[in-house]
Amino acid sequence: MAQSVAQEMEELLNAAFAPTKLEIINDSAHHAGHAGDDGSGESHFTLVIEAEAFASMSRLTRQRAVISALGDIVGERVHAVAIKASAPAT
Repeated sequence: MAQSVAQEMEELLNAAFAPTKLEIINDSAHHAGHAGDDGSGESHFTLVIEAEAFASMSRLTRQRAVISALGDIVGERVHAVAIKASAPAT
């Protein structure tokens, strides 16, 4: 059975950042019939990720790192990803 986009994102983000918190929320149902909805049910996501790797990064650098870790998923297979990336509280 083929892996879902959410499962693939989870594997890639775990490998890249070893997060202390990771939530992958499928928002696609909220965008049904809107631009970018391809009917797959996996077109829009919110990612909540907390990782020590983000401690020295700006918000923009964190978002770029997450998008980079996801490879061709964002923009080719997923229309939109909202990213909430943070470092663990110290």
